[in-house]
Formats: sequence, structure tokens, C-alpha cells
Amino acid sequence: MSHMPPPELEVLADVKRALKEDLGDAGDITAQLIDRNTQATGRVITREDCVLCGKHWANACFRQIDAALKVSWNYADGDKVAAGSELFSVRGAARSILSAERAALNFLQLLSAVATVTRRYVEALSSGPTRVLDTRKTLPGLRLAQKYAVACGGGVNHRMGLYDAFLIKENHIAAAGSITSAVARARSLGQSQLIEVEVEDLEQLSEAISAGAQRVLLDNFNLAQTAEAVKQAAGKVELEASGGIEFDRLAQIAATGVDFVSVGALTKNIRAIDLSMRLNTD
Repeated sequence: MSHMPPPELEVLADVKRALKEDLGDAGDITAQLIDRNTQATGRVITREDCVLCGKHWANACFRQIDAALKVSWNYADGDKVAAGSELFSVRGAARSILSAERAALNFLQLLSAVATVTRRYVEALSSGPTRVLDTRKTLPGLRLAQKYAVACGGGVNHRMGLYDAFLIKENHIAAAGSITSAVARARSLGQSQLIEVEVEDLEQLSEAISAGAQRVLLDNFNLAQTAEAVKQAAGKVELEASGGIEFDRLAQIAATGVDFVSVGALTKNIRAIDLSMRLNTD
């Protein structure tokens, strides 16, 4: 699965914030119990099958604590890894390894979980053209990281935030007066961002198409309504099924012919992958 590397400055900002909340002002007082000259090797093992994600963040955690630490990876982000496999090893001062361990594993456990769940959805749709989209339902402060993990899992990123696409939802429509007026206003701004409209019935879908929307989000449509929406749209706009997208219904939803399914669960209903570090001193 191809994916762009995350921006280094964004990764560094995430890592600095994570280390600050872990180390505070006093630093790792427990690590001070270990002789500063003690050298060690830490090996990180996954206890369950997963899709690896987060090595940029893990590397930055170790680098920020001690630039002399040497990290060696056995897998790349996006790789499927079997339970019991060693993801990477880190070599250097035992104090430094232990001080960076939790922050590094937190990133890896969370992001690998997102990538793993996303891959499951992507593989369930691999026989057709329907693609899996993420949402803005991300952990505060970790949106870029989680959306990178979705990409590592083979999913497609929806808008990053409120600034890079128009998504005209129920409350926007009410405040603007109508779908038509909201889309016209978006077009009048002269920007190039995607214009998407959320609709709740086929009548609104018709208005959105006539207004010139580029994509329409079908909010909680049942299968019959979704199939009719595909027929009505006839390829004039992209269609995105959203709301209550359960894994067991993916194939049925995709069979209607929608272009996308958006799944908030990719980033908000996440159980961390079980990882552990084994440390051996010289």
C-alpha cells in the first residue's frame, strides 16, 4: 500500500507534546535508578497480527530523548506483521531507552490499530471499486497521525479539516436557506476545494445534483435508498454512504454502486495493538 511520509515537523510536534506529558519538568525519576553507563538493547514484539504504523513517531521519540540511540526496523509502515514478530530493536543507554519506551509504544499501538482496522475494511471491499474514507472523528491533536495510519491501511483520506473541502451539512443548509444557496455561495468564493453536500432523502439528492455539488454524502440511507440514489445520480456526482456503516454490511452497501463509504470507527473506536518491549542489558 503506497502512502506519503508524514510531515517531519508535525511528527516532531506530536512527539514533543507526548514526551512533555510523560516526563514533566523532573524527567524520568525511575530511570535514574539505573547507572547512566549501562548499555542495553530493547526489542519490541507484537503479541497480535497487525498492520504496522507509526515508525516515524517512534523514531522521533527515541531521537528526542537521546540522539545516540540506534533503532533498527524489521518492517515498514503498511506491512502486515504476524503475532510474535519483532518489529524493531533499539540499542543504547538503558536509561534513555526506558524513558522513551512508553511514548514510542503509545504511538505505535494506536496507529497500528488504525491501520489494521482500515486494512480489514479495505480488504472486505477489494473486489469492487468502492473505497473506504476516514472522517474528522479523530483523537484531539492526532488527526494527521491517524489519517496517515488510515493511508497505511489502504484507506482514503477525506478532508483533513474544515479548511480543505466544503462539506455542507444539515445545519449549514438550515443557516444558508437551502442546498442550492449554500452550494452557490461555495462556488462564489472562487476556491478549488471539493464541494460536498450531505442529504437525508432523494429529493435533497436531486437538489444537490442540480446545484452543482461534486460529491453527495448519503446520510443513513438504507440499502434500497442507496441503490435508488446511485440510479438517480447516474454518475453525475460521486456518492458517499455514511452513518451506521457496519462491517458486516459493507459488501451489500458496495453492491449498490456507491463510490465511497466513510467510517468514523476507523479512528474513534480503536483498541490499541498489544505490543511489548523486552530489555536486555550488557
